[in-house]
Amino acid sequence: MSGKKEEPSFNVFNHILVPKHEILSEKEAEELLRKYKIKPYHLPKIKDTDPAVKALDAKPGDIIKITRKSPTAGEAVYYRFVVREK
Repeated sequence: MSGKKEEPSFNVFNHILVPKHEILSEKEAEELLRKYKIKPYHLPKIKDTDPAVKALDAKPGDIIKITRKSPTAGEAVYYRFVVREK
């Protein structure tokens, strides 16, 4: 092993099973947390080593908005708090 990070040779977002991911701006994150009266650590977590998180270049502390297509709801939105893998 060379110890250097391997970059994926493909765009993970082109895969049919990978939903849309986006990093919330600081303002959007504040509004989300205020709306639900929560702290970032109350959100479900996603590791900074997740391929989608790496592709977005998200950092620990960022909040990711994930928009999935749903046959019943049309779209379903989920939020994840980026954490460092231990």
